[in-house]
Amino acid sequence: MMKLNQKMYYQDNLLNELIVDNFAGGGGASIGIELATGRPVDIAINHDEDAIAMHKVNHPFTTHYQEDVFAIDPEEVTNGRPVGIAWFSPDCKHFSKAKGGAPVEKKIRGLSWVILKWAMSEVSPRCIFMENVEEIQTWGPLKEINGKMYPDPARSGETFKGFVAMLTDGISKEHPSFAEACEFLKIAPDSAEAES
Repeated sequence: MMKLNQKMYYQDNLLNELIVDNFAGGGGASIGIELATGRPVDIAINHDEDAIAMHKVNHPFTTHYQEDVFAIDPEEVTNGRPVGIAWFSPDCKHFSKAKGGAPVEKKIRGLSWVILKWAMSEVSPRCIFMENVEEIQTWGPLKEINGKMYPDPARSGETFKGFVAMLTDGISKEHPSFAEACEFLKIAPDSAEAES
């Protein structure tokens, strides 16, 4: 009887909670989420017009936002409803082995910081998923070489570890990742928002 009650509890909560797909492309992740949960994704976000157009065709019951993920206000788009699942598929090409020794961009490498924005928000998702390549674990500061930016091998993984710590136990203001997170989230390092 206990297992049945638990199953009903989770089903009822899932029906009341929103499912949000950030960096929604054509809808592959949304299809997987729908297959796993038995219902469509409620909100899909992507800055790219073509991606949103394709997602709309594949997911007609989803509310779509063609917007930069950092420009989205989680409380506003959810209308105060709880979020059960927040899915994030930030661009992985600047971490992938396939990228090789090519220069990288800080802006693209920092897309994962938006996850912290959702985690810190009032909607505080119950489950947060991040889809990426395993090399995301090497996410660290960049250094300039001959006028181009490359990952600093001496600091490999530093930013990733700070990112995970911010989502779990927290970090000190002195940690190098703290300043980067504040920069991407456009919050002052000495603000109350940064303290949370």
